Amino acid sequence: MKILLTHTPASRRQYYGDRSLQGLQALGAVRLHDGDDALDSQGLIAAAEDVEIIVADRMTEGRGEIFPLLPKLRAFVRCAVDIRNIDVSAASAAGVLVTRASPGFVPAVAELALGFMVDFSRGISRATADYHVGRKPEVVMGRQLAGSRIGIIGYGSIGRHLARLARALGMEVLVADPFVTLDDSDIQHVSLEELLGRVDHVVCLAVANAATENLINATALARMQPHAFFINLSRGNLVDEAALAAALRENRIAGAAMDVGRAPDQMPSPALARLPSVVATPHIGGLTPQAIEHQASETVRQVGLIVKGEVPTGAVNAEHWTRRP
Repeated sequence: MKILLTHTPASRRQYYGDRSLQGLQALGAVRLHDGDDALDSQGLIAAAEDVEIIVADRMTEGRGEIFPLLPKLRAFVRCAVDIRNIDVSAASAAGVLVTRASPGFVPAVAELALGFMVDFSRGISRATADYHVGRKPEVVMGRQLAGSRIGIIGYGSIGRHLARLARALGMEVLVADPFVTLDDSDIQHVSLEELLGRVDHVVCLAVANAATENLINATALARMQPHAFFINLSRGNLVDEAALAAALRENRIAGAAMDVGRAPDQMPSPALARLPSVVATPHIGGLTPQAIEHQASETVRQVGLIVKGEVPTGAVNAEHWTRRP
């Protein structure tokens, strides 16, 4: 079985450890992508000409045109949760199986949300930046997370984990998610409009899709309290960045933190990240050894089953898989 791992060398070092690579190599002849840039469609077609399984990083798109031109390809395995840049319909029409990894980054992303909240509440980044340029920081009264309110938009696995952490710190937790039923009387299930108007920290964890495009827009931001902070750990397309920039420049909200945005590779947009009331990180919410090991090793398990002609957990179009071994 011939397998293509599309990660660049730099990405491979961070996102696909030696143990997982060795596990993949035990299952077949693994071809590594050695270029510094992600493979585009033409490059992917050339690299996978005689390949049966592609194990792809999040930067490698599975566009529709590749599948008819790769007649030996049996499966497109994504080493990530997000498969929006894979044309699953085209893969299905060609009989190619598409899989994705389960989220192993839940604790990591939830902990980053806490880090952002602590930073905002105590002015850590602001004071540090002043010290770094030789300026005396302003002494500002901080806030405690204990006794404050967190509003979680989207109550999936990360939202649930974050809610538990927040409650352990003594925070009041509000959740807005029309698709879940809460059975915890200590958590308030409210509308998005009510949540935005009542909390001190708004944490966006909603699923990114057409319905949530620009969910946080000028109207939503206008509902937030002037002392409140907005944190985005989901995807950049949930936020109207022009509206957020205006709200920050006009001091209508206290600040924003983001690990995602509309820049390439889902990075924060530089124009927004450089605003003085913004704390930004380069999409590293799930970049911990535990999280990366989880997703990389899951691709090894998936490939192992695919080689045997079995459908792995994580398959999204198993009913259309006709190119079985």
